[in-house]
Amino acid sequence: MNIAIDGPAGAGKSTVAQLVAATLQYVYIDTGAMYRALAWAVLKSNTAIEDQESVVSLLQQAKIELKRTEEGQRVCWDHEDITHQIRTQEVSNYASVVASYPAVRATMLTLQREMAQQGNVVMDGRDIGTHVLPEAEVKVFLTASIEERAARRFGDLVAKGEHPDITELQKEIAERDKRDRERETAPLKQAENAILLDTTGMPLDEVVSKILALCK
Repeated sequence: MNIAIDGPAGAGKSTVAQLVAATLQYVYIDTGAMYRALAWAVLKSNTAIEDQESVVSLLQQAKIELKRTEEGQRVCWDHEDITHQIRTQEVSNYASVVASYPAVRATMLTLQREMAQQGNVVMDGRDIGTHVLPEAEVKVFLTASIEERAARRFGDLVAKGEHPDITELQKEIAERDKRDRERETAPLKQAENAILLDTTGMPLDEVVSKILALCK
């Protein structure tokens, strides 16, 4: 059985997906981390973000790996562990831009489907249930208010020693929602047969329990 978890930025997809996968002893595939890895590489190499051809070339020449360890999933770009480097707000903003490029999504689509071939995976992202794994047996669309999503992101960044502005975070999330929903290729939207789960004010364990109940 494959499980697809989609939703906008800050909806808690990755955290929830990891816990669901751990409970079921499934493989967790974080597609957002793959786009973040590319965004990190674009920044590191000083590649112009608007140069789609160069961005795609950078992706096609590299190797992205999602490794399972006792400490959790590790993200590697050409064998370099960049797990922590990809969790900055700058990388997040760049990831939304590169994810809007059709050629980038086509390349990622192939990689993601290859990763899911063995089955028993939990994959989260923006277009998993609609595009990457349309035949997934369980599909969930997680959402939450912009205020709550910004508050979660604020807490994550403060924990890392950063000093974000909550109003600016709300603005960035709203802009990212707009980009994700309006992009030409595989826009963010709820699959017709996905269960909508609004997590505003909902404890994490309750969210996980609701998804596990769908898997029985």
